[in-house]
Amino acid sequence: MRFHMKVKTRFAPSPTGNLHLGSVRTALYSWLFARHTKGEFLLRIEDSDHDRSTHEATKEIIDSMKWLKLNWDKGPYYQTKRFDRYNKIINQMLEQGTAYKCYCSRERLENLREIKIAHRKKPRYDGLCRHSNEHHANDEPYVVRFLNPQKGYVIFEDKIRGTIKFSNEELDDFIIRRTDGSPTYNFCVVIDDWDMEITHIIRGEDHINNTPRQINMLKALGAPIPEYAHVSMILDNNGKKISKRDGAIGVMQYRDKGYLPEALLNYLVRMGWSHGDQEIFSIDEMKELFTLDDLSKSRSIFNIEKLKWLNQYYIKSMPSKYVATHLALHIHKAGYKINHGPKLIDIVELLAGRCKTLKEMAAQARVFYEDHNEFHAKAVQKYLRPIVTSQLELVRSKIEKINDWSPENIRYAIQQTAEELKMKIGKVGMPLRVAVTGSEISPSIDITVYYIGKNRSLNRIDTALDFIHACKAQPTDAKYQ
Repeated sequence: MRFHMKVKTRFAPSPTGNLHLGSVRTALYSWLFARHTKGEFLLRIEDSDHDRSTHEATKEIIDSMKWLKLNWDKGPYYQTKRFDRYNKIINQMLEQGTAYKCYCSRERLENLREIKIAHRKKPRYDGLCRHSNEHHANDEPYVVRFLNPQKGYVIFEDKIRGTIKFSNEELDDFIIRRTDGSPTYNFCVVIDDWDMEITHIIRGEDHINNTPRQINMLKALGAPIPEYAHVSMILDNNGKKISKRDGAIGVMQYRDKGYLPEALLNYLVRMGWSHGDQEIFSIDEMKELFTLDDLSKSRSIFNIEKLKWLNQYYIKSMPSKYVATHLALHIHKAGYKINHGPKLIDIVELLAGRCKTLKEMAAQARVFYEDHNEFHAKAVQKYLRPIVTSQLELVRSKIEKINDWSPENIRYAIQQTAEELKMKIGKVGMPLRVAVTGSEISPSIDITVYYIGKNRSLNRIDTALDFIHACKAQPTDAKYQ
């Protein structure tokens, strides 16, 4: 696909809450389209709603985009810093007759709405002030309304949905400036897209009803009409809008839950776009292959298990050094002191195949940095009984004698113990695993002991032996969870 003009897309969230998956997907599609066409991607913060916009939400938008590496070429622009521009245009429209002052009271408008609904009609403004010549005092409050065409149709070719048609008779003269002098959302968006020379607007399908109003305004201003692509919603397994439990949480909460940005982007790109049967896409592949023609108008179903599967794929396949930089956040949150333990890159290589999230990896890494103070009940019942004392004592003595600390020498010490006691290696390995980790689940025991370290492993074996002796003396006083 080739474009004669330079493609310019934008992501324009309102800072009124968490940046959720649906919004990030539209940001991703806008970003990818700009990158694919060698165009520009702009970030705009639509904070014209004073009452609902917050600095915290704005910061989260910026942080989320940076974490996902969706870099913008221009911006961020803030609507609150452009009010002079909006009001200048509105005043020009009043002079040109493409907008007018409306003095209708709130009571009249509420009454009009009730009457329309009672007669099963669309609750729209009746245009009373459109042609009114009634004189009003200078200090009488008013709003400014756009003079919407009363005849004809608004027809546009949606890049996802094909031809969309609205009758102008269904569109009322909507407000573009409130009584307090502040411009409204629909107006600000139009002026922003015009001034910023946006060529393609990719946004959620919930904006379709705004599009004919915005097109009519652009025409009244003599501004070019961008291309539109309205992306379908993301639903849960029951076909309903996703709840916070199912995925409608902020992007940074996905980071905090242990997801890699690459996994989240790969998951989102496939929720409405496809390239054959391919499931795994690098960022470079996305930029090379993405087109609006391949976007689907079908609604997407959010599946957390699919996201976890992708996340584990990226944890295993991306460079361990890179994954470790993301793991560091979770290790820090867990409060581990890692100075005397293995490097995080070693933890990634050790646990990548066992963990679906980095938060899970951090939890499993605890054994390498902090001594456990409890043994799992089932593990105690199976592997820390008095009968295993001889195995633990012998393997401890052999581990203590290791001078060249390596997984190979640890494995040899375990094998030697099993051979001397004439038992299978698991009869030595499992009690040792429970002794040093508190659990019967861990990576291979030689690697686990190696990364726990010699002194710490010996101390934990001693703790386990003390535990066994205490349980033997006082069975009811055993300490386990």
